[in-house]
Amino acid sequence: AEKLMDKAREDGTWVLLQNCHLATSWMPRLERILEEMDPKKTNQGFRLWLTSYPSNKFPVAILQNGVKMTNEPPKGLRSNMTGSYLMDPLPKEEFFEACTNPRAFKRYVFNLCFFHAVIQERRLFGPLGWNIRYEFTE
Repeated sequence: AEKLMDKAREDGTWVLLQNCHLATSWMPRLERILEEMDPKKTNQGFRLWLTSYPSNKFPVAILQNGVKMTNEPPKGLRSNMTGSYLMDPLPKEEFFEACTNPRAFKRYVFNLCFFHAVIQERRLFGPLGWNIRYEFTE
């Protein structure tokens, strides 16, 4: 990772370090590397992307000096379904036409997207969403 960062800093390319929460022992080293980085010797095209779950061992200085982005699931079944259908490759008609039975395949995709949306919504309720029996009336 350090070699990639050095090369990217010189060349002006991007580096993505994923799942930083799993490398907590290396985080202090990353913090030192970033503190020692000289902006005058860094190509302006250089970008360092870090992905992580929330972790109390993630260096605060890195968080304070960086731009933070979050990716949260959409709220509501409709927006969740829309998000699923806009995600590649679903918007492409060729994706469905490549199947020998596109009509049935479209139905399967709809059911999978709907199931995913329901799971995402139910998870908001924690254990209540799955363990309490609900009575259905007409």
